[in-house]
Amino acid sequence: MPHDHDHRHAQPPEGDRRVVAAVSVNIFLTVVQILAGVAAGSLAMIADAIHNLSDALSLIIALAARKLARRPADEAMTFGYGRIEVVAALVNYTTLIVIALWLLAEGFLRLFDPLEVQGWIVVIVAILALVVDLVTAFLTFRLSRQSMNMRAAFLHNLADAMGSLALILGGTLVLLFDWRLIDPILTLVIAGYILWLAGLGLVPAVRLLMLGSPDTPRLQKVIGDMRAVPGVADLHQVHLWQMQEHASSLEAHVVLDSTRPASQVRADLKTLLHDRFAITHSTIELENPDEACRNAPLIGR
Repeated sequence: MPHDHDHRHAQPPEGDRRVVAAVSVNIFLTVVQILAGVAAGSLAMIADAIHNLSDALSLIIALAARKLARRPADEAMTFGYGRIEVVAALVNYTTLIVIALWLLAEGFLRLFDPLEVQGWIVVIVAILALVVDLVTAFLTFRLSRQSMNMRAAFLHNLADAMGSLALILGGTLVLLFDWRLIDPILTLVIAGYILWLAGLGLVPAVRLLMLGSPDTPRLQKVIGDMRAVPGVADLHQVHLWQMQEHASSLEAHVVLDSTRPASQVRADLKTLLHDRFAITHSTIELENPDEACRNAPLIGR
């Protein structure tokens, strides 16, 4: 029989060095952009440097959350600290949405009053920024596939890369053809795309923090298979939720039909949950028919 309280540990620290490297190159880029903005007299470049600094801060938040998530459970946090990564993701997705809304407002205003490009130095530094963004993306992409925390930080970097690409394309077209509207148009398109991506990431983070059930396994499938276990007469007060991003938990009241020993029914249920649905933390309360809860709902309390 699988152990009832098998705990998933946080991601190993081997990826931390990648995040530290990503933070370092982003801080380096911030300094270069500020110096270039002062030299070119470009307030837009300095503003972009501050935006890039927010990417470095998002990575620092993600790194701190990764480290804290590895702390074991204690009296203050009996389920451990794994959810701190979800909180970090929520913070980074929220700031990303704020940035996207600001870009939408800025792009809309620039449609009526396009800014002048301050020479090729802006485009050259934007190329450097794009290189740094690609390096950061390379360092964090694999981690982003494993954790919503790192995925939120990765999207910050992706947003900055798209901004750099827009600055290169828009700046070049303005300098060559004086097509100034291309900059606000690209800004609006990119801001809308960032807002869409951030919204997609924000929903599962909020759902997890609200103890929502996972997308898989589906609760009705779990209930149906539990009911099919020999010795089970009925279920009620079933709860299925995500303890952490990759760990689900279930608790349920199970009414026995008295045809099999209670201990064997419990063992079969836990084996089913573990092997078929990868639910490693389950609490099963067994009830005889004469002592079963009256008028209890199938789901919830």
